[in-house]
Amino acid sequence: MYRVIDEHPLSATDVGEERARALYRDMVRTRRFDERALSLQRRGWMSGYPPFAGQEASQVGAAHALSERDWLVPTYRSNAAQIARGVPMSDLLRFRRGYPEFASDHDLPILPQTVPIASQIPHAAGLGMAIDYSDDEAAVLCCFGDGATSEGDFHEALNFAGVFSTPTVFFCENNGWAISMPRERQTASESIAIKADAYGITGTRVDGNDPLAVYAVVREALSLARAGEPVLVESLTYRRGAHTTSDDPSRYRDEEDLPEWRTADPVERYEKYLREEGVVDEALVEEVEEGAEAELRRAVERAESGPEVRPEEVFDPVYGEAPHRLEKQRDWLLAYVERGGPQGLDR
Repeated sequence: MYRVIDEHPLSATDVGEERARALYRDMVRTRRFDERALSLQRRGWMSGYPPFAGQEASQVGAAHALSERDWLVPTYRSNAAQIARGVPMSDLLRFRRGYPEFASDHDLPILPQTVPIASQIPHAAGLGMAIDYSDDEAAVLCCFGDGATSEGDFHEALNFAGVFSTPTVFFCENNGWAISMPRERQTASESIAIKADAYGITGTRVDGNDPLAVYAVVREALSLARAGEPVLVESLTYRRGAHTTSDDPSRYRDEEDLPEWRTADPVERYEKYLREEGVVDEALVEEVEEGAEAELRRAVERAESGPEVRPEEVFDPVYGEAPHRLEKQRDWLLAYVERGGPQGLDR
């Protein structure tokens, strides 16, 4: 397992001080986003939310490793990776309120985040195949959790990637839990990375709470992928909170026998390292915090002031010419809304 923090000074890496500070800035930005989103959900501003606190180093480090042309294929907990990639916070907030995910007119090479477990992994392999056929110089970074490795989609996608040498990096954030299921109940294999052997691709592990290590490992993996060698990266991190806001981890999670580096706050750990390296000081930390708070205020304002969407628009992009059964569903929805929603069903 590769690690930088606690083992190497920054000067021993090929990460400059500017990049090191940019990683820190994005980790703080995404931590504050997660905290604000959780607070907004608790007051009924959105119906549900999957917290990612504890996984900032993993996601931000991976996102920074992407080149301008590389594609990001996120899952529902990949908000930090999306923000670090350039997706506006307001887009993600509106998505959680039931609106289209990309409200802003950006042209980032990124797919919409997926909620069904592992369904995006075959898409990432297929996207890699398309890139290969078109002789593009890009690669694909596909994000998923350890629970997704128990789905058939995971195995089919890695098999295709191995057979067709797709430029795909499969980035598994092993946060220790698939909802209430611990990793040892997910698989009897020694690790998740070792599963790569079955598909003839490279597998590697990284300290997922170390953004410098994740950045280096994913950047190398993307380089290999562009050369036709798919890679499975297992990023060892930890889910500090609940699976979603409808989950209560205290019902299944006791004090765990995990090393301190795995459960430590990655933002605090990285800030401490950078202070010791002389890369950040109190003035910069305060500037980053203030900038993150200001950005969040603007994001919430934009999310609340965005254009309204008619409920029936959900049917519009499904067919060029809607079949009769879909028209019936559309008419039912319009009548339901007209009657006042659930209360109207009683009348």
